[in-house]
Amino acid sequence: MKSPIENQALNSIADQISIQTNSRFSVKTVTPITGGDINRAFRLEGAAQTYFVKLNNVHTLDMFQAEFAGLQALAATQTLLIPTPIICGQTDTASFLVLEYLQLHRGSAQSDSVLGQQLAHLHLQPQPYFGWHRNNTIGSTEQLNPQSINWIEFWRKSRLEFQLNLVIANGHSKKLASLGALLSEHLADFFTGYSPQPSLLHGDLWSGNAAVNVDNKPVIFDPACYYGDRETDLAMTELFGGFGQNFYAAYNDVWQLDSGYQTRKQLYNLYHVLNHAVMFGGSYISQAEMMMQNLVQEVL
Repeated sequence: MKSPIENQALNSIADQISIQTNSRFSVKTVTPITGGDINRAFRLEGAAQTYFVKLNNVHTLDMFQAEFAGLQALAATQTLLIPTPIICGQTDTASFLVLEYLQLHRGSAQSDSVLGQQLAHLHLQPQPYFGWHRNNTIGSTEQLNPQSINWIEFWRKSRLEFQLNLVIANGHSKKLASLGALLSEHLADFFTGYSPQPSLLHGDLWSGNAAVNVDNKPVIFDPACYYGDRETDLAMTELFGGFGQNFYAAYNDVWQLDSGYQTRKQLYNLYHVLNHAVMFGGSYISQAEMMMQNLVQEVL
């Protein structure tokens, strides 16, 4: 059920959609959409158009602007289907992001193959540096994207150590601090004989952020984009499962993964597990400790 504040915000958003699209949009039906942990989401249906809206408090505009920019960057590659971003902005009571509304469904083996091929073609497009032109968020946590030509230093400072500092600041395991220091010291050992190239990454590619449309074409959404090692996107797809073997086979047909990926994927997924530890604590702390112990054993 919508609150009076949400009703006021959605009416204001409809007016801003009208201005942005140069076509009068009046809301006839509002349908709440469940599934997200951070934002409220709605389907706004008018006489001729339907939109997907994310809504949050007035202080989250920067988060939505970064997501808007990520969707634009992905669309510009012409490799993957994404919901078209329409507008993001603020009302008196909320920040919002409006996207094209797509009827989405669970994928199939066939669509997994297509998505694998498309992701590989996205990654094949060369980019000028590691990082991005702005920071964004991973979940509800800030994600730092300073521009760098050194991937190992980027991952050490802006991914591993940044998340470790957040976990420690929350009063969690001191064991993580000592393991993290050791892992950071030996980080370069994971990249012997392997030099990543910068690729545009989705950045948060778990199965909940991929689906198919009514034509069974793969769609990805909710990005946390930056330029980085392509292996980080592949690793994330394995963290929570949901992508079939056809996906990985099709990706490798286009661009074969390096043999060291099987070890580095743990390093890359540690970032996301640490982030979950920051947001939720609990079992993610022990999971992060176990992953770090395994990684340290690989290089000592």
